[in-house]
Amino acid sequence: MSAPDGVYLVTDGAQAARAGRDVVETVVAAVAGGVRWVQLRAKDAADAEVLALLRAVGDAVPDDVRLLVNDRLGVVLAAREAGARVDGVHLGQGDGSPARAREALGPGMLVGVSASTPDQLRRAAADGADHVGIGAVHATSTKPDAPAPLGLAGATALAAVAAGHGLASVAIGGLGVDDLPALRAGGFDGAAVVSAICAAADPALQTRRLVRAWERAA
Repeated sequence: MSAPDGVYLVTDGAQAARAGRDVVETVVAAVAGGVRWVQLRAKDAADAEVLALLRAVGDAVPDDVRLLVNDRLGVVLAAREAGARVDGVHLGQGDGSPARAREALGPGMLVGVSASTPDQLRRAAADGADHVGIGAVHATSTKPDAPAPLGLAGATALAAVAAGHGLASVAIGGLGVDDLPALRAGGFDGAAVVSAICAAADPALQTRRLVRAWERAA
Protein backbone atom coordinates (compact mmCIF):
# COMPACT_ATOMS: atom_id res chain seq x y z
CA MET A 1 0.00 0.00 0.00
CA SER A 2 1.45 3.37 -0.98
CA ALA A 3 2.01 6.21 1.46
CA PRO A 4 -0.04 9.42 1.23
CA ASP A 5 0.62 11.68 -1.73
CA GLY A 6 -0.93 14.88 -2.99
CA VAL A 7 -3.75 16.69 -1.22
CA TYR A 8 -4.90 14.85 1.91
CA LEU A 9 -8.17 15.77 3.63
CA VAL A 10 -8.43 15.70 7.43
CA THR A 11 -12.07 16.08 8.43
CA ASP A 12 -13.55 18.53 10.92
CA GLY A 13 -17.24 17.94 11.55
CA ALA A 14 -17.80 21.27 13.29
CA GLN A 15 -16.41 23.28 10.40
CA ALA A 16 -18.38 21.24 7.89
CA ALA A 17 -21.56 21.81 9.89
CA ARG A 18 -21.00 25.57 9.99
CA ALA A 19 -20.70 25.46 6.19
CA GLY A 20 -24.03 23.61 5.98
CA ARG A 21 -22.78 20.08 5.32
CA ASP A 22 -22.01 16.89 7.21
CA VAL A 23 -18.69 15.05 7.07
CA VAL A 24 -19.81 12.53 4.46
CA GLU A 25 -20.98 15.28 2.10
CA THR A 26 -17.69 17.13 2.60
CA VAL A 27 -15.62 14.03 1.86
CA VAL A 28 -17.66 13.22 -1.25
CA ALA A 29 -17.15 16.78 -2.53
CA ALA A 30 -13.41 16.66 -1.82
CA VAL A 31 -13.09 13.33 -3.61
CA ALA A 32 -14.95 14.81 -6.58
CA GLY A 33 -12.34 17.56 -6.55
CA GLY A 34 -9.43 15.13 -6.64
CA VAL A 35 -8.61 14.06 -3.07
CA ARG A 36 -7.65 10.39 -2.72
CA TRP A 37 -6.53 10.33 0.93
CA VAL A 38 -8.91 11.04 3.81
CA GLN A 39 -8.30 10.99 7.55
CA LEU A 40 -11.43 10.93 9.70
CA ARG A 41 -10.83 13.04 12.80
CA ALA A 42 -13.65 13.26 15.34
CA LYS A 43 -11.99 13.87 18.70
CA ASP A 44 -15.20 14.24 20.71
CA ALA A 45 -17.18 11.37 19.20
CA ALA A 46 -17.64 7.95 20.75
CA ASP A 47 -15.93 4.99 19.09
CA ALA A 48 -19.28 3.69 17.82
CA GLU A 49 -19.96 7.05 16.14
CA VAL A 50 -16.54 7.08 14.48
CA LEU A 51 -17.05 3.52 13.24
CA ALA A 52 -20.46 4.47 11.81
CA LEU A 53 -18.91 7.51 10.12
CA LEU A 54 -16.13 5.37 8.67
CA ARG A 55 -18.71 2.96 7.24
CA ALA A 56 -20.76 5.80 5.77
CA VAL A 57 -17.74 7.41 4.14
CA GLY A 58 -16.49 4.08 2.85
CA ASP A 59 -19.84 3.42 1.22
CA ALA A 60 -19.89 6.87 -0.37
CA VAL A 61 -16.48 7.08 -2.05
CA PRO A 62 -14.66 5.02 -4.71
CA ASP A 63 -12.45 2.10 -3.76
CA ASP A 64 -9.25 3.96 -4.67
CA VAL A 65 -9.77 6.50 -1.87
CA ARG A 66 -7.64 5.64 1.17
CA LEU A 67 -9.35 5.99 4.55
CA LEU A 68 -7.47 6.48 7.81
CA VAL A 69 -8.83 7.11 11.29
CA ASN A 70 -7.30 9.64 13.63
CA ASP A 71 -6.26 8.33 17.05
CA ARG A 72 -8.71 5.40 17.35
CA LEU A 73 -6.74 2.20 16.83
CA GLY A 74 -9.62 0.28 18.39
CA VAL A 75 -11.99 1.62 15.74
CA VAL A 76 -9.60 0.58 12.98
CA LEU A 77 -9.32 -2.93 14.41
CA ALA A 78 -13.10 -3.18 14.83
CA ALA A 79 -13.67 -1.98 11.28
CA ARG A 80 -11.24 -4.51 9.89
CA GLU A 81 -12.83 -7.30 11.92
CA ALA A 82 -16.27 -6.30 10.59
CA GLY A 83 -15.08 -6.12 6.99
CA ALA A 84 -15.53 -2.34 6.73
CA ARG A 85 -13.21 -0.32 4.54
CA VAL A 86 -10.22 1.11 6.41
CA ASP A 87 -6.57 1.56 5.47
CA GLY A 88 -4.89 2.57 8.71
CA VAL A 89 -4.56 4.86 11.70
CA HIS A 90 -2.95 8.21 12.34
CA LEU A 91 -1.58 8.89 15.82
CA GLY A 92 -0.66 12.20 17.38
CA GLN A 93 2.03 12.51 19.99
CA GLY A 94 0.41 11.03 23.10
CA ASP A 95 -2.41 9.30 21.19
CA GLY A 96 -0.97 5.84 21.66
CA SER A 97 2.04 3.79 20.71
CA PRO A 98 2.88 3.59 16.99
CA ALA A 99 4.80 0.39 17.74
CA ARG A 100 1.68 -1.16 19.28
CA ALA A 101 -0.39 0.00 16.31
CA ARG A 102 2.07 -1.55 13.88
CA GLU A 103 2.07 -4.82 15.83
CA ALA A 104 -1.74 -4.89 15.95
CA LEU A 105 -2.28 -3.94 12.31
CA GLY A 106 0.55 -5.90 10.74
CA PRO A 107 2.47 -4.86 7.63
CA GLY A 108 -0.52 -4.49 5.33
CA MET A 109 -2.03 -1.33 6.83
CA LEU A 110 -0.82 2.23 7.28
CA VAL A 111 0.45 3.85 10.46
CA GLY A 112 0.90 7.61 10.38
CA VAL A 113 2.37 9.71 13.19
CA SER A 114 2.34 13.44 13.87
CA ALA A 115 5.82 14.89 14.38
CA SER A 116 7.43 18.28 14.82
CA THR A 117 11.01 17.48 15.85
CA PRO A 118 13.84 15.34 14.49
CA ASP A 119 13.65 13.07 17.55
CA GLN A 120 9.95 12.43 16.98
CA LEU A 121 10.72 11.53 13.38
CA ARG A 122 13.43 9.11 14.49
CA ARG A 123 11.09 7.44 16.96
CA ALA A 124 8.29 7.20 14.37
CA ALA A 125 10.61 5.35 12.00
CA ALA A 126 11.84 3.05 14.76
CA ASP A 127 8.25 2.27 15.76
CA GLY A 128 7.29 1.16 12.26
CA ALA A 129 5.39 4.19 10.96
CA ASP A 130 4.93 4.53 7.20
CA HIS A 131 4.55 8.28 7.09
CA VAL A 132 4.54 11.39 9.25
CA GLY A 133 2.39 14.48 9.41
CA ILE A 134 4.81 17.37 9.93
CA GLY A 135 3.51 20.57 11.47
CA ALA A 136 2.04 22.80 12.32
CA VAL A 137 3.46 24.69 9.34
CA HIS A 138 1.36 27.76 10.18
CA ALA A 139 -0.76 28.66 13.17
CA THR A 140 -4.08 26.83 13.06
CA SER A 141 -7.32 27.08 15.00
CA THR A 142 -8.30 23.48 14.28
CA LYS A 143 -5.76 22.09 16.73
CA PRO A 144 -5.23 24.53 19.62
CA ASP A 145 -2.61 22.29 21.25
CA ALA A 146 -0.45 22.10 18.11
CA PRO A 147 3.27 22.85 18.52
CA ALA A 148 4.56 26.33 17.67
CA PRO A 149 4.43 26.93 13.90
CA LEU A 150 7.44 25.64 12.04
CA GLY A 151 7.12 27.91 9.01
CA LEU A 152 7.80 26.69 5.50
CA ALA A 153 11.57 26.55 5.96
CA GLY A 154 11.38 24.65 9.24
CA ALA A 155 8.83 22.21 7.87
CA THR A 156 10.79 21.43 4.70
CA ALA A 157 13.93 20.87 6.77
CA LEU A 158 12.03 18.21 8.72
CA ALA A 159 10.73 16.66 5.49
CA ALA A 160 14.36 16.03 4.53
CA VAL A 161 14.98 14.39 7.92
CA ALA A 162 11.90 12.21 7.44
CA ALA A 163 13.11 11.10 4.01
CA GLY A 164 16.43 10.16 5.56
CA HIS A 165 14.56 7.81 7.88
CA GLY A 166 12.59 6.30 5.00
CA LEU A 167 9.35 8.05 5.96
CA ALA A 168 6.94 9.73 3.57
CA SER A 169 5.97 13.19 4.80
CA VAL A 170 2.75 15.18 4.73
CA ALA A 171 2.71 18.85 5.72
CA ILE A 172 -0.15 20.08 7.90
CA GLY A 173 -1.23 23.24 9.69
CA GLY A 174 -3.04 26.25 8.26
CA LEU A 175 -2.25 25.39 4.64
CA GLY A 176 -3.76 27.07 1.61
CA VAL A 177 -3.33 27.03 -2.15
CA ASP A 178 -0.32 29.36 -2.09
CA ASP A 179 1.66 27.07 0.22
CA LEU A 180 1.51 23.92 -1.86
CA PRO A 181 4.14 24.67 -4.55
CA ALA A 182 6.82 25.46 -1.95
CA LEU A 183 5.94 22.39 0.09
CA ARG A 184 6.17 20.06 -2.88
CA ALA A 185 9.37 21.69 -4.07
CA GLY A 186 10.70 21.30 -0.52
CA GLY A 187 10.33 17.53 -0.61
CA PHE A 188 6.93 16.81 0.89
CA ASP A 189 4.96 13.88 -0.47
CA GLY A 190 1.62 15.43 0.40
CA ALA A 191 -0.20 18.33 2.04
CA ALA A 192 -2.99 17.78 4.57
CA VAL A 193 -5.74 20.37 4.81
CA VAL A 194 -8.63 20.83 7.19
CA SER A 195 -10.19 24.30 7.07
CA ALA A 196 -9.28 24.93 3.43
CA ILE A 197 -11.78 22.24 2.42
CA CYS A 198 -14.09 21.68 5.39
CA ALA A 199 -14.94 25.37 5.78
CA ALA A 200 -15.10 26.16 2.06
CA ALA A 201 -18.34 27.35 0.51
CA ASP A 202 -17.70 24.99 -2.41
CA PRO A 203 -15.39 22.20 -1.20
CA ALA A 204 -15.18 20.46 -4.57
CA LEU A 205 -14.06 23.66 -6.29
CA GLN A 206 -11.60 24.49 -3.52
CA THR A 207 -10.17 20.97 -3.67
CA ARG A 208 -9.64 21.29 -7.41
CA ARG A 209 -7.70 24.50 -6.79
CA LEU A 210 -5.53 22.78 -4.21
CA VAL A 211 -4.94 19.76 -6.43
CA ARG A 212 -4.01 21.96 -9.39
CA ALA A 213 -1.55 23.92 -7.26
CA TRP A 214 0.08 20.69 -6.12
CA GLU A 215 0.22 19.18 -9.59
CA ARG A 216 1.67 22.31 -11.20
CA ALA A 217 4.57 22.15 -8.75
CA ALA A 218 5.67 18.72 -10.06
